[in-house]
Amino acid sequence: MEYLLMIHADPAGLQRLRDAERSTALSAYTAYTEALQQAGVLRGGNRLRTADMATTVRVRDGKTELLDGPYAETREQLGGYYLIDVPDLDAALAWAARCPGASHGAVEVRPVWSVCES
Repeated sequence: MEYLLMIHADPAGLQRLRDAERSTALSAYTAYTEALQQAGVLRGGNRLRTADMATTVRVRDGKTELLDGPYAETREQLGGYYLIDVPDLDAALAWAARCPGASHGAVEVRPVWSVCES
């Protein structure tokens, strides 16, 4: 079953790190990605640009509304994700616990609901 691991963190946290600390943090993500690949469970993943680069789209009464910047006023923002395919929720949670983002933010785990499923 596919699960989306969504990494929520304070984007300013990475900017506050010294160069060596930032390099170590990014290396941890590289190692985690390689572990997912070697286990054969990685289906995709990416780091996201900061929320100030986002545009939120809504349609109300047939009119399209656009909102620049972050939609939610919160310090922690969605910063990236991994799409994994594992046997069950317990396996997904185990991978989420290994994610570097779990140690400085939060990793939200959600089962994917395929649009082909009823």
